[in-house]
Amino acid sequence: MTYKTRQSALILQVLEENRDRHLTAEEIYLLLKERGEPVGQTTVYRHLEKLCADATVRKYAGGDGDSACFQLADAKNCKMHYHLKCTACGRLFHTECAYLNTLSEHIKNEHGFLVDGSKTVLYGLCKTCAKEKQHS
Repeated sequence: MTYKTRQSALILQVLEENRDRHLTAEEIYLLLKERGEPVGQTTVYRHLEKLCADATVRKYAGGDGDSACFQLADAKNCKMHYHLKCTACGRLFHTECAYLNTLSEHIKNEHGFLVDGSKTVLYGLCKTCAKEKQHS
């Protein structure tokens, strides 16, 4: 059951307005602060955890000390698929890829392990950051 408070509604509104992005709790807090909404950082974290617990919001854990990021969890927005996280700029990309789906099937058939694609993140460099690194 969703935690129905004004703060929770504000957080959901920010996530709705940023459907195409994955936001950290810090970014959500700063966006609310910019709007003049009196929602504390601790409150943002607490509400995000509750929204994740009831599957309203998806949490993507950070790697190497990166902050976790959050996104509304709906079938149109984020299906069962792999994600690619750039270790340079921090962007998280959704990937629809037949090869990765084949990989998941292989892991299931050969190793008896079911991969949860909604929580699977592969780390590396995005095209833009890879080009920048190559030029420097």
